[in-house]
Amino acid sequence: MMEEEELEFVEELEAVLQLTPEVQLAIEQVFPSQDPLDRADFNAVEYINTLFPTEQSLANIDEVVNKIRLRIRRLDDNIRTVVRGQTNVGQDGRQALEEAQKAIQQLFGKIKDIKDKAEKSEQMVKEITRDIKQLDHAKRHLTTSITTLNHLHMLAGGVDSLEAMTRRRQYGEVANLLQGVMNVLEHFHKYMGIPQIRQLSERVKAAQTELGQQILADFEEAFPSQGTKRPGGPSNVLRDACLVANILDPRIKQEIIKKFIKQHLSEYLVLFQENQDVAWLDKIDRRYAWIKRQLVDYEEKYGRMFPREWYMTERIAVEFCHVTRTELAKIMRTRAKEIEVKLLLFAIQRTTNFEGFLAKRFSGCTLTDGTLKKLESSPSPSTNPFLEDEPSAEMEELAMEKGDLDQPKKPKAPDNPFHGIVSKCFEPHLYVYIESQDKNLGELIDRFVADFKAQGLPKPNTDEGGAVLPSCADLFVYYKKCMVQCSQLSTGEPMIALTTIFQKYLREYAWKILSGNLPKTTSSSGGLTISSLLKEKEGSEAAKFTLEELCLICSILSTAEYCLATTQQLEEKLKEKVDVSLTERINLTGEMDTFSTVISSSIQLLVQDLDAACDPALTAMSKMQWQNVEHVGDQSPYVTSVILHIKQNVPIIRDNLASTRKYFTQFCIKFANSFIPKFITHLFKCKPISMVGAEQLLLDTHSLKMVLLDLPSIGSQVVRKAPASYTKIVVKGMTRAEMILKVVMAPHEPAVVFVDNYIKLLTDCNTETFQKILDMKGLKRSEQSSMLELFRQRLPSPPAGAEGSSSLSLMAPTPEQESSRIRKLEKLIKKRL
Repeated sequence: MMEEEELEFVEELEAVLQLTPEVQLAIEQVFPSQDPLDRADFNAVEYINTLFPTEQSLANIDEVVNKIRLRIRRLDDNIRTVVRGQTNVGQDGRQALEEAQKAIQQLFGKIKDIKDKAEKSEQMVKEITRDIKQLDHAKRHLTTSITTLNHLHMLAGGVDSLEAMTRRRQYGEVANLLQGVMNVLEHFHKYMGIPQIRQLSERVKAAQTELGQQILADFEEAFPSQGTKRPGGPSNVLRDACLVANILDPRIKQEIIKKFIKQHLSEYLVLFQENQDVAWLDKIDRRYAWIKRQLVDYEEKYGRMFPREWYMTERIAVEFCHVTRTELAKIMRTRAKEIEVKLLLFAIQRTTNFEGFLAKRFSGCTLTDGTLKKLESSPSPSTNPFLEDEPSAEMEELAMEKGDLDQPKKPKAPDNPFHGIVSKCFEPHLYVYIESQDKNLGELIDRFVADFKAQGLPKPNTDEGGAVLPSCADLFVYYKKCMVQCSQLSTGEPMIALTTIFQKYLREYAWKILSGNLPKTTSSSGGLTISSLLKEKEGSEAAKFTLEELCLICSILSTAEYCLATTQQLEEKLKEKVDVSLTERINLTGEMDTFSTVISSSIQLLVQDLDAACDPALTAMSKMQWQNVEHVGDQSPYVTSVILHIKQNVPIIRDNLASTRKYFTQFCIKFANSFIPKFITHLFKCKPISMVGAEQLLLDTHSLKMVLLDLPSIGSQVVRKAPASYTKIVVKGMTRAEMILKVVMAPHEPAVVFVDNYIKLLTDCNTETFQKILDMKGLKRSEQSSMLELFRQRLPSPPAGAEGSSSLSLMAPTPEQESSRIRKLEKLIKKRL
C-alpha cells in the first residue's frame, strides 16, 4: 500500500511540474544549466545508464548513491530556506498596500487644493480683464463708426458730384468718380436696410442708367444709323464716354460696339448687294480689298477713340466675315448652277488667303461664333510623308519622284483661329469639287493603263526591273494634293466623300495596273527525259517566265509594297485632317489588304515559275531505274538541272527585290515549303532502289540541301547568312529526306531492328509512310505484311504533347551520327574527278 501511495504521489507531482515549452524556455534562459537533471525531457533510465554504462562500473554504486543523497540534502536545504523566506511575504505585501493607499489619499487632497486655487485665480483674472475687454470693444466700434461715416460722407458727396458731372457730360471725371463711388457703395451692402443708405444706392443706379442712355444718345448723334459719318473724326467726349461705358453695365458697351460696327459696314451691304456684279464669286477679291481699306481708315480716324481692350479692329473684321459668309451662302444657293470647279476653287483660295491674313493680324480673342470650328493642336514633326504639308505642289511632286519620303519635314504652322469663318459657306457646294476629282482620278488611271501598255515590259539588265512604277508616285502625289486642298475647304463630310473616292481608285489601281499586268501562268508542254538531262548544257533550258516577265513581277511587287505603306500613311493623315467625330469612318484596311493580296500573288507567281521549272527534273528522277545503278558517281543530271534553274532565276529575283528584302525572304521560304515536300513525294516514287542507288540518291539529296541552304545568296558576290527561319525549314525538310534514304539503305533483316531503326530515324507513326519505305526497298507483299504487323506492335505510345519534342530529340543527333557515310561518298567522288 505504501508503494502504491508513493507512486500516486510521484505521478501527481509530475503532473503539477509539467510546464509549457514557453515557460521552460524562459527558465533555461534565466538559469542556464548543463546538468541533465535540469532538462525538461529528463529520463531517469537514460541517466542511470549514463552513470553505469557497464557491469564493472557498478562497483562504484555506493559512491554514486552517496553523491546523489548529498545533492538531495542540499536541495532540501535550499527549498526550506526559500519556503521560510516566503513566510512573511504576505504580511509585508499588506503593509505596502496600506502605505500606497495612504499616499494616494494625500495626493488626491493636494490636487483638489491646486484646482480650487486655479479657479480662484481664473475668476480674479476675469475681473481684472473685464474692463479691458470693454475698452477694446468700444475702440473697435468707434473705429468702424468713424470709417463708415467717412465712407458715407464720400458716398453722399460722390453721388452729388456724379449727378452734376453727368449733366455737364464731363465723362473724363465721371469715369474716375463712378468707379470710386461703386467701390464705396460695396461697403454699405449690409446696411441697405437703412432708408438713407438705400436712397443713395438708388441714386447711384439712376445715375448709371442716365449715363448709359446719355452715352448711347451721344454715339447715335455722332454716328447716325442713316447718313454719313460725322465729319472731323471722333471727339474727346466720346473717348471719355467709352471709359465710362467700361464701368457701366456690359450691355451698354455691347450696344455701342454693335451700332458702330453696323454703321461702319452699312456701305458694304449696299455695294455688294446680291444683284450687283461685284457680288459674284469671280470678283470676291473686291470684298476683301474693301474691308482692308476700311480697317486702315478705321485705324487712322477712330483708333484712339475706343479702348485697346475693346479690340474694335478685330471685331469689325469678324463681323465682316459673318456678314460675308451669310451673303455668299445666299447668292450661291440662288446661282448654284453657275458654280464651276475653277470658279469655286478660285473663291475658296482667295477666302483662305484672307483668313490667313486675319490670323497674322489678329489674335482671335473676340471670336464667339459657335459655328466656327477650332482645329486641334498641331502634331509633332514626323517622318511620315503624309504628316506634314509641303511648301508647294512642285516640292511634293519632286519628293515623290525621288522617293524622298522619309526626310524630316518642317513643323506645321500654328492653328488659324479664323479658319472657316468665311470659307464654311463653300462646304455645301464642295460636291462639285468631289465630282471633279472623281472624274480627274478616273482619267488619271486610264492614262496610267495606256502608258503601261505603250511602255511594255521592263527591259532586262537595267535599273528598271524591280523599281516602283512611276505611276504609283504620281497617284499618291495627286492624292496628297487633293487631301490638303479639301482639308482647307472642310474637315467634315466632304473629307469622307473624298476618302471614298480615294478608296475607289486605290482598288482600281491595284486591279488594273498591278494585278491586271501580272504575267499569266501557262501549262508546261512536255517534260524532261534522262537523255535530255544528259544533253542539257548550262543556259540551254529557259524558265517558264522570260527575264522581262520576272522583272515585271518584281516591279509590281515593289510597287504594291510602296502602295501598302503609303496607303497606311494616307489613312493616318486623313484621320488627322478630318473632324474627331468622323475619324472612325475613315478605314483603308480593305485597300491595304488588296495590295497585300497583290504582293502574295506576285510571290506565288515567282515560286510557281521556279517550282514548275524544277518539275521535269524531279519527274526524271522518279523515272530513273535506281535498282540498276552500279556505282556512286557525281551528282545526278536532274540535280544539275535543278541547280541550273535556281541559279538562273534566284539572282534575278534577288537583285530586283533588293529594296524589299523581307519579301525576297518570303519567296525563299515559300519555295522551300513547296519544293521540299514535292521532292520527298518524287523520292517515294523511286522504287525499287538498290543499296548503291540509295547512296547515290543520298548524295544527290545532300547536294540539293547545300544548294537550298545557300539559296538566298546564290550567285551573289556578297555572301550573307541566310535567315534563321528559312534555314530551319530547309534543314528540317531535307533532313527528313536523308532519313528516308538511310532507312532504305538499312538491311531489313532482322525485322525488329529495321522497324526500331525506322521509328528512331523518322519518328513517323504513319503506316502509309512505312509502306512507301517498304515499296522503295522492293520487298514482296508477303514480307511487307509481316513487317507492317511488327511495325504496328512496335509503335510507341508517348503521352499527348510529348511526340513533337521526342521526335526533335531523336532527329537532332541523327544527321551528325550518319554524316560520316556522306563524307566518304564525297571523298570517293573527288578522287574519281
